[in-house]
Amino acid sequence: MSFDDIQTASVIRYPYLWVREAGQGETEGRKHRPVAVGVRIGRLDGDVLLLFPVTTKEPEKGRFAAEIPVTEKRRAGLDLKLRLWIILDEYNTDMIGGSFYLEPEPPVGRFSKAFFLPLVRAFVAR
Repeated sequence: MSFDDIQTASVIRYPYLWVREAGQGETEGRKHRPVAVGVRIGRLDGDVLLLFPVTTKEPEKGRFAAEIPVTEKRRAGLDLKLRLWIILDEYNTDMIGGSFYLEPEPPVGRFSKAFFLPLVRAFVAR
């Protein structure tokens, strides 16, 4: 196994640490959840991943988030029966090769470029 398949738009399982949890002094995510790899940035000391969480909890008004359509849930290996959102106004970063959480396992799925790249562009624009 290798980390080569973990690229932009890949969906992996990761112990995501929410901003509100970090603000309460927590240092690790409470559970493994699906996250989307927003960007993979190549570096000599290990590639850095920007990770956006996927949640079943409908975001509050004013949050930068997108509901995931059924077709994209299928591509990403997510539960088709659940309403799911990708949250884009907060993120975690982690480093391949220097992480206690990333494993060289294949992603559970991948979002299409047509769905995901406009979200990443909007994130960058913000």
